[in-house]
Amino acid sequence: MKKKENTYPRKSFNHHLFEVFANKRKFENVYQAITRMILGDPKKIRKVSVNGRYTFDFDILRQKSRHLIGMFDELNSFVSYVKDAAEGGSSREMAFVLIGEPGNGKTFFVDYLSKLYREFVSKPENMRYTFRFSNLSILGRYGQITSIESQTFEDPLILAMNLFESKDKNVDYLLKFGFRKAQIEVFYQNYRPLGACSDYVLSQFKEHFDNDIEKVLENIEIVPIPISESRGTLTGKYAAKDKITSSAIDLLGEESITRLLHITDTDNPYRFDLRRGALARVAGGGIHFADEIFKNKKDLVQVYLSVIQNRTVDVEGFKWPLDTLIIATSNNDEFARFIEEKEEAPIVDRCRISYMAHNTNYILQEQLTNYALGSIEKTTFTGAKLHIDPNLNHALSTTTILTRMPLSNKLNPLEMMKLSAGEVAGEKSLKTLSEVIDQLNAEPDITKRFGQKGLGHRNLGRCIQILLESSETQEGKCMYAGDVFMAMEKIILDYVHEPDYRVKYLNDLKLGKTLYRKDVMTTIFNAYMDEPDAIEKDVLNYVNMIIGLDAKNLGTNKIWTYRDPQTNKLVPLKIDESFINSVESRLGLKTKEQKMSYRTTISKIYGQKMMQDTSYNFMDNNDLVKAVTDVRLKSDVAGAGSLVGALSNRTNEENQKLFNRMLNTMQNKLGYCETCALKTIEYFCSQDDVS
Repeated sequence: MKKKENTYPRKSFNHHLFEVFANKRKFENVYQAITRMILGDPKKIRKVSVNGRYTFDFDILRQKSRHLIGMFDELNSFVSYVKDAAEGGSSREMAFVLIGEPGNGKTFFVDYLSKLYREFVSKPENMRYTFRFSNLSILGRYGQITSIESQTFEDPLILAMNLFESKDKNVDYLLKFGFRKAQIEVFYQNYRPLGACSDYVLSQFKEHFDNDIEKVLENIEIVPIPISESRGTLTGKYAAKDKITSSAIDLLGEESITRLLHITDTDNPYRFDLRRGALARVAGGGIHFADEIFKNKKDLVQVYLSVIQNRTVDVEGFKWPLDTLIIATSNNDEFARFIEEKEEAPIVDRCRISYMAHNTNYILQEQLTNYALGSIEKTTFTGAKLHIDPNLNHALSTTTILTRMPLSNKLNPLEMMKLSAGEVAGEKSLKTLSEVIDQLNAEPDITKRFGQKGLGHRNLGRCIQILLESSETQEGKCMYAGDVFMAMEKIILDYVHEPDYRVKYLNDLKLGKTLYRKDVMTTIFNAYMDEPDAIEKDVLNYVNMIIGLDAKNLGTNKIWTYRDPQTNKLVPLKIDESFINSVESRLGLKTKEQKMSYRTTISKIYGQKMMQDTSYNFMDNNDLVKAVTDVRLKSDVAGAGSLVGALSNRTNEENQKLFNRMLNTMQNKLGYCETCALKTIEYFCSQDDVS
């Protein structure tokens, strides 16, 4: 059959069908829409290695200035869940529930997804539509009510599949618009009956027009579903309330006194105002976020169970089918208390539970720390510009991550942290980390699993607040990195109540401070050499020298020419065996066998890392960086202590000149202000925490 031209009015039902046929509008459920949003472009799906295992990452979830960081396991679980639901799997009958410690990003996860979805469906090609019955006055039963919109924002195609009592007639009607039977069968995979209100009003119109469908459709308008975060349409959030003020009305709606003044039929389901409840507003292909779902009183949890299980809003026997993705969150403690009540097992059985860990990658954590610091330029109480110490973010991030590293007899916290970031940790490998994670994640106690315990994002924010409010910060007009440890200690003492974890976190704090000492040493060395990357160059020189030792035809001058992987240019390098031996002595390598073994390891790492990243610089190898720093400071200043002495005792002109030159380099080349430069030098000169 030759299809008609689309000459129908833009808001008409038939116009919409033509638009769907022309692929200008979509008919899909919420799971299919979200799956298409995330997986629609295969080029934006990447395979990545995380903690020694390969997984997938999705570019669309990493866009915008504030995007999702890490969460690889959780994102893969979610994408798998919606994809399965989109393909008609059992996930369609479940809610997706994120469970984890406070401040680990659960709410941010859902809020970000909801924002992304609102932007996605706001595009013309993805816009969602519903229908409205107009000209109600001709029915004579609705008083001053002139129009009724689908209470649950049902799709026009749902109406199309319910126009007639038989499926065959509905199929025949759709065929008139050019759809093939195979396409229509695909539509029917998302079939659901009309909600009580739409079904009731449609029946009245059909009765009025003696089942003349075309005349019925003349009184139906197609309208876009409104997209509003503040009104909770298409994406909505219901945060658990206290046991007294919470009510099922918040989710399901209630009987409307105003409507009863106009409606003459006592059995008319339109007397219920469903949109008073949160669920109806997202029922037309939306996302419902149940925040802290298990904090709700039992009757509300039972409402959720019914909705998840039956995919309907049920009020006094009237039913409204839903097309809604339900995402919920819960803290570990609240979930543990909930599942102790055996009668609550059915709701848990209807959940796809994903245990959300804290971020454990300190490199990624630096992005999250930037979120906590904020993007707006900071000022003091008096309005002066507030400087941020270049070491502040790193000090905050590494120390926070260390608190999230569980105790293990196979890996110490520092090794675990470095491996989690894909860095070198001596002889320990990613395989060992994977074994540790597997062992921990087999624990029945969720809190003992990898990354489940530790200081969360809120505590990181509190630490920053303490730094900001301190008189030292305000007077110096700078957030100095060395103050991080005082602030974090206060947070641990004030907010960590479990004695064992408090002790652990305080020990992690000490380890974090040793890392900060290393960063200061690097800064001082670079300042002394008057070159921002001086230490990095010397570390790479050591690596290239030990590789060049085995090169043929070195000659008496011991010049080895190698190809720089970053520039692809040939670079001559004089091999200084005295420097090599000094570095290895600092590393505690005494015998020839020990030295050869270490050199082999470094050469192997070089080969592996450079294949992945030509900019790799070995600065993640703390021991090697410290050894090179110590050697250079000793050889250049006749003993590491002499630099400390020179900077501490500036009674002579030469020492003062050295101090001024280094201070100038730190301010003009290394990103320091006068305050944090002076405090950093002062900290370097103090040897209280030097191990």
